[in-house]
Amino acid sequence: MGQEEKYDIVIIGAGHNGTTAAAYLAKCGLSVCVLEERPECGGAQENADPIAGVHISPHAVALYGGAAPGWEQLELWRYGARMDWAAQRLSGESFISGAGMGLLCTDGVSFTSAKDFDGWLKLAGMLSNPPFIKELLRATFWSPPHPPHVETNAETIPFMQVYKERLPEVWTEELLEWDMFDLMDEYMETEPFKIYQAYIAWMSGAAGHFEGMAIPAFESVVAATLYTTGTVPMGAIHGYFHTLFRCAVAHGAIFRTCCPVDEIIIRHGRAVGVRLRDNATWGNKVIWADKAVLSATDIKQTFNKLIGPQYVDPSVMKRVDDLSLKGGTLYANSFLTREPLRYRAKFKEAEQTGVCYPMDSRELYYEHVADCMGIQGNPTMPPERYMWLWAGSSRIFTPEYHAQCTRPGRYLESSLVCYVPPPEYHVDGPDAINKDKDKMNAYMREAFGTVVEGLEEPNLVHHWGLTPQEQEFRNTGMLGGTWYGVRQCRDQWWNERPLPEMARYRVPGIDGLYLCHQSSAHPGGLCLMAIGYNLMHILIEDGIAQPGDWWYPSPWYIPEKGKISAVPREGKIPV
Repeated sequence: MGQEEKYDIVIIGAGHNGTTAAAYLAKCGLSVCVLEERPECGGAQENADPIAGVHISPHAVALYGGAAPGWEQLELWRYGARMDWAAQRLSGESFISGAGMGLLCTDGVSFTSAKDFDGWLKLAGMLSNPPFIKELLRATFWSPPHPPHVETNAETIPFMQVYKERLPEVWTEELLEWDMFDLMDEYMETEPFKIYQAYIAWMSGAAGHFEGMAIPAFESVVAATLYTTGTVPMGAIHGYFHTLFRCAVAHGAIFRTCCPVDEIIIRHGRAVGVRLRDNATWGNKVIWADKAVLSATDIKQTFNKLIGPQYVDPSVMKRVDDLSLKGGTLYANSFLTREPLRYRAKFKEAEQTGVCYPMDSRELYYEHVADCMGIQGNPTMPPERYMWLWAGSSRIFTPEYHAQCTRPGRYLESSLVCYVPPPEYHVDGPDAINKDKDKMNAYMREAFGTVVEGLEEPNLVHHWGLTPQEQEFRNTGMLGGTWYGVRQCRDQWWNERPLPEMARYRVPGIDGLYLCHQSSAHPGGLCLMAIGYNLMHILIEDGIAQPGDWWYPSPWYIPEKGKISAVPREGKIPV
């Protein structure tokens, strides 16, 4: 047994959110220890090599975090941040052609109109002088919820403030009541373009049909498709994680893998450390935290396993258990072939932009929603009507120096992702999809094969399907296999995420314990560095973090009365 260990900060979970917090806090000069249950860090930002020479990203694929302040504040270029601009080049060629964006429908390709793009770009802040797209994205995702004394309304919600100042003709209180379809019906005209955005929004968190979530849903699409135009980091999203990890380590953070936490130690109403499980590889089973413990694992595990009911009011525990995961989750597919996959003749015109199918109508969209979120079983829709999104290795990686497949005479397409119910809600039980995996894989090939040729043997060498339950197993902090945590409906968003009394990342009744996971903190997953950045405001308020001149808070941040303002040199706010 080694000497007793004590750090300023102990973080449970070395996924993206825990590592972001570690990088920020270590840069503040605090001693930080991050404990990870798995043999590797990164959470859902992982790569896998199922066979030699084949490199797939089974989870996180798209870059939603281009607007994150962390690129600048953490100086990630110093630690290897590099981008592959292949997707941006292809997007630029598509825009320059003037033909419009080709969208995949059951009867062929539908093209967007000038009104579609004008409305899309206007709402995104791209047509203003100067553009305010970064400002709008940061207001939506990189801004902590307001303190309880501030009323949340059309005058105080950050993205509403941005619209009122920069685009007043768009501002209306109805924005807070609309779903995304209501918004698009006002500013766009082509139905397939609306379905395309609504489906990507559903893939990204707040779905197109969630009432009151029009702007967060719209902005999630903008974050992934317009702000970065589909660009990804070198090494994919896992390559980005390496950059973040190197930053945290360079500032002194300690990472320990194969170290599952058994419990958070609470004394006299304060989190003072953690106790590791007996099977942890580290000798010291108790690690003390002098200033704070951060839980960067899912909220249900945090409360039920790590804190325990003896420290939490039963009503709070019940409400945590009742948090909804009913956003759906993903079945991911990767294909290795002898010849590249080819679009069928009637879809050829959408080779560059046709990434979702079928985008015909909102009736078809709602049919898919009902199948996944209503029936909640294995897909019952005919495969030729089943919706999917094709990220496309050939689109987002430059083959000359960033190929994801180096096997001679072989070609990789990854990932094709489709919505299925979370295991926790599946009508036939949590392992139902796993039991029918061969049938599900065949169904996915048939659905994808509606648009492309080459998924039949002998051209198909291998099909790797990843079920939601397998995603949970691989990423122990994930709920239901979802990428963004608990359902991003209005009553689980921003000032109510996950619950109103926890919206500012603190655990009520337990000092020194903070929430730092996509299931427990605004804005959820996908928006890189958002939770860590937002949490920093609260840790500064509580006197835990004291960053240097590199720090700047959200312009829409409102400090809590009686706390230290996260605005530099503003000091303590009077009660």
